[in-house]
Amino acid sequence: MERKLFSPYTIKDVTFKNRIVMSPMCMNSSTNQDGKITKWHILHYGNRAVGQVGLIMLEGTAVSAEGRITYEDLGIWNDEHVEGLKQLVDIIHEQGSKVGIQLAHAGRKSQLNEMSIAPSVIAFERMKEPKEMTEEDIQMVIHNFKEAARRAKEAGFDVVEIHAGHGYLINQFLSPLTNHRTDQYGSNLEKRYFFLEKVIQAIKQEWRGPLFTRISATEYHEKGNTPDTYVVYAKKMKEQGVDLIDCTSGGVVRAPIDVYPGYQVPAADQIRNQANIATGAVGLITTGIQAEEILKNNRADLIFIGRELLRNPYWPRTAAQELNVIIDTPDPYKNYGASWFPAK
Repeated sequence: MERKLFSPYTIKDVTFKNRIVMSPMCMNSSTNQDGKITKWHILHYGNRAVGQVGLIMLEGTAVSAEGRITYEDLGIWNDEHVEGLKQLVDIIHEQGSKVGIQLAHAGRKSQLNEMSIAPSVIAFERMKEPKEMTEEDIQMVIHNFKEAARRAKEAGFDVVEIHAGHGYLINQFLSPLTNHRTDQYGSNLEKRYFFLEKVIQAIKQEWRGPLFTRISATEYHEKGNTPDTYVVYAKKMKEQGVDLIDCTSGGVVRAPIDVYPGYQVPAADQIRNQANIATGAVGLITTGIQAEEILKNNRADLIFIGRELLRNPYWPRTAAQELNVIIDTPDPYKNYGASWFPAK
């Protein structure tokens, strides 16, 4: 019996060997504060490739130095970053996994000492008040995303993901809670999308491969965006050539969240089936059986795993055992003549 979790999935000309994705998670491990790859990143991501994850998404990677969340964020704002990123990409590819990079700008959620920027002068909780972005600021950030996409291509990435969730800059433009502008970038749903529209257009000038967008499908606030809003946005993104919506939630404002297994899956399901676009499901998906149910019931196309892959780099082995599947072995073990990941 075919197990969908371990079936290949192709977007454009890129095929993932299974539907397991390492979710992008900030690691704050560029310890020299220069945005460059360290040995730690090689070990961290390389281990998950050995563990047979189909697609490994790097953490949110800053498109500008001032756009970092912390000084230890990874960066892709300088051509000097390409060499280290390419080294990491090559190592992941050697183990048969594909690799993507999440392009990000923190906006008002930047924890740097420098002035932060945002669509409107609204601080996040007790953080410093941001500067409202001018047209010049907006055009510069759009250019930064374009240049980051160029560097991602040069480094050999298979996937680019735009971080438009968790309350960071693009999400700030999309949300009525944080975007109070009255110009072409705000005041209604259509205008709040305009900044992301321009970012996608700029990225696609440099990038022809699979393009994902991470969203916060609900903001847990009565006046905030909901999955219904993102069905509209997802249709627009599909028209622009976005291939998959990575559906998470929250982060725009502080709000209580009722967290339970698969709590974000309904949004991935709704957006997938109402906007007719591929989605990724994420959020307390912990077992192979749970992941298989999501895929078999056409609620999502890819399964993004976060905490479980932090706890266990070989989570695909655990899922394979649950589903009675034998999966490929890492290259160093193939000479032993038996699968390194046998079924129970």
